[in-house]
Amino acid sequence: MRLHELRQAGREPNLPLALELNGEALAMERLLRVLPGQRYVGLARWRGRAVLAKLLVGDKAERHFRRELNGARQLAEQGLVTPSLLADGFEAGEGGWLLFDYLDDAESLGDAWRAVEREPLLAQAQQAVLGEALAAIAQMHACGLWQDDLHLDNLLRHEGLLYLIDGGGVQAEAAGQPLSRQRVLENLGVFFAQLPAELEPFIEELLVHYLLANAEHALPLEALMKEVARVRQWRLRDYLKKVGRDCSLFAARIGAFGLRVVRREHEAELAPLLADPDRHIAAGQLLKDGGSATVVCLHWQGRPLVLKRYNIKGWQHWLKRFWRPSRAWHSWVEGHRLELLGIATPRPLAVVERRWCWLRSRAWLVTDHCAGEDLTTRFAAHVDGVPPEVELQALDRLFAALIRERISHGDFKGTNLFWHENRWNLIDLDAMHQHADQSGFARAYARDRARFLRNWPAESALYRLLDQRLPRL
Repeated sequence: MRLHELRQAGREPNLPLALELNGEALAMERLLRVLPGQRYVGLARWRGRAVLAKLLVGDKAERHFRRELNGARQLAEQGLVTPSLLADGFEAGEGGWLLFDYLDDAESLGDAWRAVEREPLLAQAQQAVLGEALAAIAQMHACGLWQDDLHLDNLLRHEGLLYLIDGGGVQAEAAGQPLSRQRVLENLGVFFAQLPAELEPFIEELLVHYLLANAEHALPLEALMKEVARVRQWRLRDYLKKVGRDCSLFAARIGAFGLRVVRREHEAELAPLLADPDRHIAAGQLLKDGGSATVVCLHWQGRPLVLKRYNIKGWQHWLKRFWRPSRAWHSWVEGHRLELLGIATPRPLAVVERRWCWLRSRAWLVTDHCAGEDLTTRFAAHVDGVPPEVELQALDRLFAALIRERISHGDFKGTNLFWHENRWNLIDLDAMHQHADQSGFARAYARDRARFLRNWPAESALYRLLDQRLPRL
């Protein structure tokens, strides 16, 4: 295959992929990242060795190639640890390629963080991962470089060293001279904004790891926190746009006669389910059968899933619903909002709407199954006593997160909170809302808090304990 033919290869070209680059053979064995018609990154064989191949095609290929090449060279020229660039080239009308030394069995700091993120805040293992990352970022900044796509997956552990990768995001202010303070603050804002918001009180402590490697500037904490808040807001807006369009994360088909969005890694697995969701509802284990919604648990290809159908109760109900986003769509968006904000909820996997000339009717939502007990059941034995402290502390953290993000649930009863993996998971997100102003949130929060406490008799010991413990606004 010629390089330019990759433009027509789509998202999943047949592998292995045999290519000719400047007269030499390259065999792409496994794809790691694909931007259809533009970028193909994966493990390949070249001259008998394993390489990481970045293949760039399409109208923007030359610009992307130059950016990747310049970034890779800048990292190497400043003596930073980065995979060796073995070969590169660009042919007009064909595209560009960069072949790097392949770091076999490397572990990204993103994977290392995911392995420890459920540990107590700033536990030693978490400190080790974040400290390692901040030291590497500080070294880049000391050399006048920064990475505009800064995240933990762009830092790889391999044989005792930490490698910086992804030259396409590397930029220079004045190579070889320390980065300006404003650029440092902006870049660190990008880094900290991707960490759980619960870590914000520890940012000053974490900065010590950065300052030990690069003490060029005093870094005012207030200015840094403003950058973190700004980037958090941008990331949330950007991510919530992606949940409704076809992209690397989601496969979307949206039109006048239907909507279907599914997480791309589950697209093939869920295709038969989404083709006829009602048939699978009839065969599933019934969890709820109300007028407005029907919920079942399915064992789908070896894993439990929850399938929820949002019903239309009659023509009058339809008149209220057809013109606005469905409750399934609202739950889909809010589920991803909670996921990005680090608030536990079963992961949304797919959403389907039935439409006729854009007029909405029934809708379905597929999520992961939350296997734990709901809060009402779990606290039933403690109505006249005290629940386990670990569960009360998890409840404290949940309420703190909802207050911090100004999120109201809208139906905060005990059966909508499930204990799973040592966290309270929120379900039933049909009425969830993130408020723009504090006054509106305060009113909604007061309703949520009152509804939550109504799970138990007002004279019970548990009611009094929680009423004393839960914050008021």
